[in-house]
Amino acid sequence: MSNKVLVITGASRGIGYATAQLFMEAGYKVVNLSRSEPALPGIVHIPLDMSSSATIDACAGDIQAQLTDCDEIVLVHNAGLLRKDSTRELAADSLQEVLQVNVVAPAQLNQIVLPLMQPGSSIIYLGSTLSEKGVANTCSYVTSKHALLGLMRASCQDLVGSGIHTACVCPGFTATEMLENHVGGSTEILESIASGVAFNRLIEPMEIARTIAFAANNPVLNGAVVHANLGQIEH
Repeated sequence: MSNKVLVITGASRGIGYATAQLFMEAGYKVVNLSRSEPALPGIVHIPLDMSSSATIDACAGDIQAQLTDCDEIVLVHNAGLLRKDSTRELAADSLQEVLQVNVVAPAQLNQIVLPLMQPGSSIIYLGSTLSEKGVANTCSYVTSKHALLGLMRASCQDLVGSGIHTACVCPGFTATEMLENHVGGSTEILESIASGVAFNRLIEPMEIARTIAFAANNPVLNGAVVHANLGQIEH
């Protein structure tokens, strides 16, 4: 059994799937936490609903059982919940659910996994370009991604001296099911989004996966915000 383990949330599709695939090819044991099981032979899947804090706590033993005697653990907080909403109409319970999935769940998983992390391990947060700016009609997501960036920066300070490093990878517009669903499957909107990128295209999930792997393997990036967006055109 590999003594290097990737623990990742939401590896059933998109960036999470590409990241799990990349780390498996690099010899890591991969433990996925999500409701749906990824179609990746050899992956360890622990069914988990990130929207339920009680469910996460209840799975702590199952998660830790997969991490005994590991030389290196990479914890990637990838799962995210994106909704269309605005400041004028945002319901409290909807905001609470988005914050639970995007911020509280990563904080809970940190507490579960950190006791088993050795020096050389890492925690990589998946932020967004919206971790540092806002757009209309995405209030809860913008709020949660700003908070996630703060969680990474707090982690950096709290883990001083541990030999564990952390970073926040902030993808730009990536060709994922989440983005497609957010725009209602509109090819016209996706093309318009791509036109605002310096390379005039969307990012491929594997490009972000490789960025995550680079951040995980380079402690010099401790506390860093890694902008992975192909260069966005500013107006």
